[in-house]
Amino acid sequence: MLSLHAHEVPPPLTGHLPLGSSDAAPRSLTVDSQSLIREGRPWIPVMGEFHFSRYPAAEWREELLKIKAGGIDLLATYLFWNQHENERGTLHFDGDLDLRRFAELCAELDLALVVRLGPWSHGECRNGGHPDWLNEVDCTPRTDDPAYLALVEPYYRRIAHELRRLFHDDGGPVVALQVENELYDQPGHLATLRRMAENVGMRAPLWTATAWGAADIPRDTLLPLYGGYPEAFWEDAEIGPAREVRRHFFFTPIRDDHAIGADLRPSASTATGPDAGRYPYATCELGGGMAIAYHRRPIVPAEDVTSLALTKLGSGSVWQGYYLYHGCSQRVDLKEPNQESHETGYPNDLPTVSYDFQAPLGEYGQVRPVFHGLRLLHLFLRSYGAELARMPLSLPDAQPDSLDDRTTLRWAVRSAGRQGFLFVNNHQPHETLPDHKAVQFRVHLEGDIEGDLDGDRTVTLPARPVTVPSGAHFIWPIGLDLGGGLHLNWATAQPVTRLDLDGTMLTVLAAVDGIPATLSLPAGVDVEGPARVARGADGTLVTPTEPGTGALLTLTGPSGTAQALVLSHEAALQLNKIHIFGRDRLALSDDVIVVDGGELRLHITSPAPSIALLPAPAQLPGDGVGPATADGVFTRWSLTPAPRLPQPALECLREHAVAPPARIGGSHQRASAPRDADFDRAAVFHIDIPASALDGDGEVLLRLRYTGDAARAYCDGRLIADHFWYGPEWEIGLRRSADAAVRHGIEIRVLPLDPASVIYVDASVREGLDAARTRAAVEAAELVAVDRRSLPAESRHRP
Repeated sequence: MLSLHAHEVPPPLTGHLPLGSSDAAPRSLTVDSQSLIREGRPWIPVMGEFHFSRYPAAEWREELLKIKAGGIDLLATYLFWNQHENERGTLHFDGDLDLRRFAELCAELDLALVVRLGPWSHGECRNGGHPDWLNEVDCTPRTDDPAYLALVEPYYRRIAHELRRLFHDDGGPVVALQVENELYDQPGHLATLRRMAENVGMRAPLWTATAWGAADIPRDTLLPLYGGYPEAFWEDAEIGPAREVRRHFFFTPIRDDHAIGADLRPSASTATGPDAGRYPYATCELGGGMAIAYHRRPIVPAEDVTSLALTKLGSGSVWQGYYLYHGCSQRVDLKEPNQESHETGYPNDLPTVSYDFQAPLGEYGQVRPVFHGLRLLHLFLRSYGAELARMPLSLPDAQPDSLDDRTTLRWAVRSAGRQGFLFVNNHQPHETLPDHKAVQFRVHLEGDIEGDLDGDRTVTLPARPVTVPSGAHFIWPIGLDLGGGLHLNWATAQPVTRLDLDGTMLTVLAAVDGIPATLSLPAGVDVEGPARVARGADGTLVTPTEPGTGALLTLTGPSGTAQALVLSHEAALQLNKIHIFGRDRLALSDDVIVVDGGELRLHITSPAPSIALLPAPAQLPGDGVGPATADGVFTRWSLTPAPRLPQPALECLREHAVAPPARIGGSHQRASAPRDADFDRAAVFHIDIPASALDGDGEVLLRLRYTGDAARAYCDGRLIADHFWYGPEWEIGLRRSADAAVRHGIEIRVLPLDPASVIYVDASVREGLDAARTRAAVEAAELVAVDRRSLPAESRHRP
């Protein structure tokens, strides 16, 4: 039996932070020591990072819709000074650099916005975003040196001009501004940057700063934001899997992470970091994936990200921020290369173009499995975040004693009164954790839930011990309000979302693979539906016969009726909650569903696409829509698959390749990437792209399987993509280069690896990199359509 005594909810500290919206703001947004409060209700924002200036402006809107479909309601974006002022005195905020247009799109799509101002931003950008010309000025950057501030002030003033009338208090999307990034020992400078930004006209309810590494943040001036990654490209190649990231897979009240950015800190911080009791637990950089550096190339499976996100939430996070949520590309239209590299003294060489980050949405908008896994968590936050935000962390009596503890189950509870959520994580990267057998939890809760004045109570769940499988990570509810005057005592299924079905509340839960899904209800509740029901003096245990789209339970108690739908984990990963055809609905699909005004649109890549809706509209006409069929309580329509594209012709123009000599460089003397001239001696392949392959308006991916160390793709002599081999197939979006790709084809240059180079790749793919020591070749090329399918506008439908 695993035991825990939940903490009482302490009163929040208020009035000490110079933050929050003005009284004149159309929507209030304030903050206290526990959480954000939006329009009088606690709010756990789900924030995803997307760099508008590293993505074509013509594609911003559709990508923002996809980001929103993943459950993001707050968008973060960096400003890179060296992109906006590449030449001193000439500022650019047009084209793909049009900050105002991007912010207006966020407003149109109801996405709140965090602008990370810099002037030093990092983001694996050259000089951290500082322009090269700054090196020629007699000043001390990142300090209150008047000469430096005199250069920052006009840049800030122009940003304020671009964002005029788009700040939160004006009814705009900008709710937060971050000054600087990863600055550890200049609290006065951080405060100066806030004052400077305000003096030139920037206004926001929230002002933030990154706080990891025990950063010295000016007290009660900026909100400290934290992070945590499942891997670390900035570590040395020789260390193998990054050990210190394990701490993010344990429940802990510790917010800080000294590993992030450690390779750029000249020395360990001597500060103690912000006083956690004065600020809510907020994050801006939970790893949505991980970048690939030349010397270190980790693979980040979806489960590494979803378990990390869940563990941070279970540890007390009230602001879930992912970096990156959407991959992008480094700019190649500036005077200098724009990526982090040894050339400018960085410890790491990044690809010249690719900044995919293995993110939930890739460099060309590809949808990864982690997108669906995180959406499941985000649906939970959309429905239950207001309650969770005021629930503190409680840890069990028996806790893991070190980062190497594999035998103690990792769990925690967040609760308030007699309602709470139990979090379990039995996953960590690179190492399979064991099954935990005969698990049963005992949680002592203090206080009442509405309508029940029996005082403190102890909850034991499940009714019989279970095995927690290796890799499982989940949330179980305690005292969950089901509507209709009914509460769950507890459930061994994860709450996902809720939906008002014509006056009856439907609660959707997701089963955990390998654990029976059981709902514990008070005695005297009638149950209708496909389930085994066991009644006793202490309550009613309900176990659906088979979780899935048909596992709908109608629950009737003395005060009213509620419904519960227990989906399988597989079905839950398909779940969306959308407003379409005049009302809120649940939707199931393997493909991404976006809602654009009254239009329903899918980005189709699955081999047998379909969409299921609950409640179903009277009809779902449209090209390629099959007849309606029942799928449990949903109605499902099959859709025609994405077209099978004509395939490209692959030709080897030069088979022989010469590996560049192993080199080291940068501040840490790590393996350096091949230079431009090295690709003159690469193996060369030409790929003809059939014109008809690009007839549609969706993305077309060129998917390559190759053997080699590093590769580049050129179109009409222009570098359009590059890649350091790390295992997965290389994907290149062709839509941006469609005309040239059809006229000229794509040239791929591949280099082998010098045996003396010290490179880290995941152990599961080591054999593939070893093969690159003797071979450089494109083994296969395939074109894959991402079909953009629109269904009719809501005006044609009746609920």
